[in-house]
Amino acid sequence: MIERYTLPPFDKLWSLENKYNVWLKVELAFLEARAELGEIDRTTVELIKKRAKFDIQEIAQIERQVQHDVIAFLTNVASYVGEPAKELHYGLTSYDMVDTALALLMLEAGEAIRSALEELLESLKKKALEEKYTPMIGRTHGIHAEPITLGVKFLRWYDEMSRNYERWQHALENIRYGKFSGAVGTYTHTTPELESLACKKLGLKPAPTSSQIIDRDRHAEYILTLAMMATSLEKIATELRQLQRTEIHEVEEFFGTHQKGSSAMPHKKNPILSERMCGLARIVRGHAMAALQNMVLWNERDISNSCVERIILPETTTLVYYMLKKTKDNLDNLRILRTNMKHNLELTRGVIFSEAILLALIKKGLTRQSAYDMVQRAAFKSYETGKHFKHVLLEDTNIRKYLDENEIDSLFDLQHYFRHIDAIYKRVLG
Repeated sequence: MIERYTLPPFDKLWSLENKYNVWLKVELAFLEARAELGEIDRTTVELIKKRAKFDIQEIAQIERQVQHDVIAFLTNVASYVGEPAKELHYGLTSYDMVDTALALLMLEAGEAIRSALEELLESLKKKALEEKYTPMIGRTHGIHAEPITLGVKFLRWYDEMSRNYERWQHALENIRYGKFSGAVGTYTHTTPELESLACKKLGLKPAPTSSQIIDRDRHAEYILTLAMMATSLEKIATELRQLQRTEIHEVEEFFGTHQKGSSAMPHKKNPILSERMCGLARIVRGHAMAALQNMVLWNERDISNSCVERIILPETTTLVYYMLKKTKDNLDNLRILRTNMKHNLELTRGVIFSEAILLALIKKGLTRQSAYDMVQRAAFKSYETGKHFKHVLLEDTNIRKYLDENEIDSLFDLQHYFRHIDAIYKRVLG
């Protein structure tokens, strides 16, 4: 049965309360770094930590007046801290706190996505091994080509998602940076030493350079990698949709006992999960374009990126996490119709073995063009007459000059097409 679940990592992660919690965490880490370097008394820091808290409603009320979220937040925290609050945010600019906190949030979301991706990879690997020798027709341009196995199809998806995993690892490392470099990135009222120490306390690295913000190519890479991941999931979904078509019907999505496919047609069983994945991938790719445009800001900073990120970061991470989970569910519960796969392999009456005949004739001394023309005529005759391709070949006097009945019969061996599958699997799985 398809698993039912909410999205607990993201329900709370991108909430306003959690954002303010992380903002406070960043501010306190900077205070601790200042105390460690002797810039502030440790007793004061402990007192601030003890008193520091916030109220979301109060912050909202202040923000309506000051029209600045960070000032509203700091004002509210200061109201609880009292006189020592003068040490909060000392020497910092808004995005020292905001960008550093954003890195922490993106990393937390990234870890949830990494976990979901690992689960999907396990499912794909399991399917690839289970269906390693399940024969089916391969298609190019939507037309029957040559035999493959269902396992190889799963293995290709596993290989592609493994590359997405590597890209994601890199994107997470590239976002693992904070900053405490001040209003234009030159440490006017802070120091590189303070920045390094505060970042270390948060599990981050200091950005080698920054303006008022961390440069947005890091964030763009993060979103672009998610967009690639979503597109790979769409690729899987598109294939499943194709294979569920009535004319093909080689797989089916799970269909529950009480599930309905159409309000009008009771017979319908539609690939709704796969279709949903295709639609969501479009949203994610749209967010990738916005992330690229966020890289271009005026001088040392403007805020045109800020409103965009409030939408695309929560949405993109949540959607891709959901897509990974749902794709895993879909694959784990996929119905594989092997009888239909066998039927489709035989649908074109043997013409899928045409290349084997072509190469056998070339080995007998024919030019490629002559051999190609002979086999093509035979294949088209098979189409037109409905005769099996092998019978057409056996009746063709020109071809029989070069190939006897036993030779022709041996060229219709399905296992010949699968003799290197172990080598392909070894390359991918080791």
